[in-house]
Amino acid sequence: MPDFFAPLPHRTAARPWPFRRILAAAAWALGVTLGSPALHAQPATAAAAPYAEAQRLLADGDAVLARQRLQQWLQDHPDDAQARLLLGVALAASGDATGAQREYETLTQRFPELPEPYNNLAVLHAAAGRLQEARAALESAIRFHPDYATAHRNLGDVYAQLALGHWQRALALQPDTPGLGQRTDALRQLLATPPVAR
Repeated sequence: MPDFFAPLPHRTAARPWPFRRILAAAAWALGVTLGSPALHAQPATAAAAPYAEAQRLLADGDAVLARQRLQQWLQDHPDDAQARLLLGVALAASGDATGAQREYETLTQRFPELPEPYNNLAVLHAAAGRLQEARAALESAIRFHPDYATAHRNLGDVYAQLALGHWQRALALQPDTPGLGQRTDALRQLLATPPVAR
């Protein structure tokens, strides 16, 4: 399933967490690379920014403290897009999907050229079963950054979920359709198999 992303300076990828369990136990690896020039051009002082600490807290499972640190930082640096994106990750990891969605939507409005907020928004939509909304968000990410591999990969996962839903519906309507049961089972098994870490 789609990967949820957290901002990391200098294109360092975070450990990916399984997509299906993010809202249940904050067990997704919220790994994103933020290579967008607009993010790195933010006025925040890099040495004082809480990114590394927030990443460490998230990795240690303390999303609540990560959220608090980021919210404190953002009181004085409200235009720090990278910290705001990471706050969305911390909110989702601490069980506040609504707050995370609000942060990502705000980012897509204030910084429409950044693909990562669209990607993270898509993950929340997909986790809630809103696959068409997830598709639209990922297509926005790709429109702004056609080479954003994560969005392409996640869009493929969303299309696969949509295909599975249609195949299951077709089977319910016409259970004797030759080969459709096997294709449905194969796709269901493929989607249940976690990707191999590289």
